[in-house]
Amino acid sequence: MNKQPAGPLAGIKVVDMSVMIAGPLAAMMLGDQGASVVKVEAPGLGDMMRHLGTSKNGMTGIFINNNRGKRSIVIDVKQPAGLDAMRTLIAEADVLIQNFRPGAMDRIGLGWEAMHELNPKLIYTSISGFGPDGPMSGRRAYDNVIQAASGLADVQTNPAKGAPELFRTLVCDKTTAYTACQAITAALFARAMGTAEGQHIVLSMLDTAIAFLWPDSAMDVSLTDDDVDRAPTLASSYTAIPLADGYAAASAVSESEFAGLCATYGRPELAEDPRFIGLASRAMHRKELSNALREAARSTTVEQFMKGVVEHDVPGTKITPLSELHDDPQVINNKVFVERQHPVAGMVREPRPAARMSATPQHIGDHAPTFGQHSDEIVTELGLDAAALRAAGVIY
Repeated sequence: MNKQPAGPLAGIKVVDMSVMIAGPLAAMMLGDQGASVVKVEAPGLGDMMRHLGTSKNGMTGIFINNNRGKRSIVIDVKQPAGLDAMRTLIAEADVLIQNFRPGAMDRIGLGWEAMHELNPKLIYTSISGFGPDGPMSGRRAYDNVIQAASGLADVQTNPAKGAPELFRTLVCDKTTAYTACQAITAALFARAMGTAEGQHIVLSMLDTAIAFLWPDSAMDVSLTDDDVDRAPTLASSYTAIPLADGYAAASAVSESEFAGLCATYGRPELAEDPRFIGLASRAMHRKELSNALREAARSTTVEQFMKGVVEHDVPGTKITPLSELHDDPQVINNKVFVERQHPVAGMVREPRPAARMSATPQHIGDHAPTFGQHSDEIVTELGLDAAALRAAGVIY
């Protein structure tokens, strides 16, 4: 059997003390890239994601989606023996990820300064909702709260309703995970290049969300002089297009795209209307054009729309329900999904890592672990007596 090429982070050891989404997803992505990841959970419930949402035999889909490729140890760090075991684990690690409230890790003796002294090469990553200090630092934060605080909810304001709306996906958690993963690999690169040893990465969901929305959504507030020519943001007109038997999305910026969209709706003459020739003119008559296109779309079937956008080279497609995504021909072509049998949860569908790397390919890690599945194995590797620690209630 041919052995798979090692991932780009092969040999890197990660200790994941985080819970929920932002930290665990970052650690999972490092695992997909070849790192060895140990997930540390507290006795009792452990990571709350083990208990929320769709599940089978006690294993939830959301936990699987954020924790594959990890080994799980359940350890009581409130006991001296547990704290000693954690220090031993961290002493051998390259990366530590934690997302407890600011100050919590210091109080139990596992803060940045203590761990840097213990392991100078360690990349210590602290993730929080609002930041390590400031008026909101100590407050609990979930994704929807950060959407509200960062401006993301404001950007989603529905013009028809005049009220802000929330993304119905954990956009702040996930963008924080991707930001953390990139920062960690950058820190590992700096360490390898000799420009830095270990370092402390401090990352808040609030900062990440603002940085995420700013490149396009903040185009208006980025230019602060009074004489700026202001215009709607590029995505301000994004809306689902109601068709005769479904929904679609399309954009028409160039003249050829606009003409193609009109033809797709069976109204090619609209592209020749003097009111709608050129971007500036279409902007001046936005309401009339929108009404005409909306009326034409309502009499266009999804099949006609899909055929038309291809024939006329228009950027557009039908809106695909999530439940049908795995059957989409392009998704199948891209080999996005892997379906495999989880030992507890049954058949699961997971997306492979999105980036394809030719020399050091990423791989989907082993199945998401059950609670404390590898506790004995991990402490034994550390040279500790697993049976004694289990008997004392230090590991589970």
